[in-house]
Amino acid sequence: MRLHPVKTVLAVVFASALAFAQRANPPAVNAESTDQKIRRYEQVLSASPGDAPAAAALTAAYLQKLRENGDGSYLDRASALVDRMLIHDPGNYEAMRLQNEIDLQKHDFRAVEERSLDMLRFEPSDAGAWGNLGDASMELGNYEGAGQAYAKMFAIRPSLASYNRIAWFRFVTGDPASAISFMQQAIEAGAGAPENTAWCKAELGDMYFKTGQLDQAMNAYESALRLFPALHRAWAGKGRVEAARGNKEAAIGNFEKAQAILPMIEYAGSLEDFYSSIGMTEKARQQRSMMDVIDRLGAAKGEVTNRNLAVILADHRRNLAHALELVETEIASRPDVYTWDALSWVLFQSGRIEDAKTASAKALKFNTPEPKFHEHAAMIAAAVDRNLPELPKTASAN
Repeated sequence: MRLHPVKTVLAVVFASALAFAQRANPPAVNAESTDQKIRRYEQVLSASPGDAPAAAALTAAYLQKLRENGDGSYLDRASALVDRMLIHDPGNYEAMRLQNEIDLQKHDFRAVEERSLDMLRFEPSDAGAWGNLGDASMELGNYEGAGQAYAKMFAIRPSLASYNRIAWFRFVTGDPASAISFMQQAIEAGAGAPENTAWCKAELGDMYFKTGQLDQAMNAYESALRLFPALHRAWAGKGRVEAARGNKEAAIGNFEKAQAILPMIEYAGSLEDFYSSIGMTEKARQQRSMMDVIDRLGAAKGEVTNRNLAVILADHRRNLAHALELVETEIASRPDVYTWDALSWVLFQSGRIEDAKTASAKALKFNTPEPKFHEHAAMIAAAVDRNLPELPKTASAN
């Protein structure tokens, strides 16, 4: 059997660091909430506006709050603080690292890649910079580079942050059993912020769900919610499990809870489908209207990419021209397997079967265990086998 070179490197690094990781005590959960940290550091900065360490700590707290509630205003506040730090001191290393975190949120992956490489030339033992480089590489479709960066990060600092990144890398590159094992170890390593560990539990639930292990998935989601009840993605995960079990009412209830916490466009898409399936047409229409509003708000803010919306539009065969515009713009700046799958599906629903086949092959490069990838690929392959003609251009107009 031919070993994957990046996975082999990761295995060696993992073995060498495992003893240290097992000896290390998990970080204690910080009794101070994120809101309390924000108030404390805002007070410090109010008294001492030039306090760079306090500014960095406040920026980190803003970014953690963004993770917790999805409120984009915290990203704006973090960005403003880092801009101010870099104006005062362009060489502020911590500010540059925080800028990476901000740019990852803004999907400026090229900027993160370039800045991380510059930082690592100066400080090659910075685990955080290796993690940022790996994150950018994953989104840019450079999976070999991502694996190498994560291996470096893990060798420097085995922790929740490095375990969960290796888990994600393993999952995307087609090794779900190893991914689950690494994510379990991320959870065992723990983090000071409860949301961070809960996020890993929800990610573990997603891995179980996508590999058909529904009971384990539900247990993982419920464990995440016991730790951090406002974790919207765990509520949505429970909804997917209930839907897979045929419990539509329970699925709807869980997705409604997720949407009440954070109105993500994919939650609206799922609820539209659920409501339509049980004849609640007005509620389905409201979810469709919500998606239109989210799309318009994004456009007003200059957002020109949204592969999740593109897939939803393709699922319903509506406004396919807009869906294609969204995903073709995204593939230029985020050519990972997820964007290739989204493009393949929009192309298929637009009647461009051969182009869809090409994009689907790129999505399946690593045999990522994403059920939708394989569902889309099967439908595209069936259309190719049947030699279906290209749909007329007018079919994708609405």
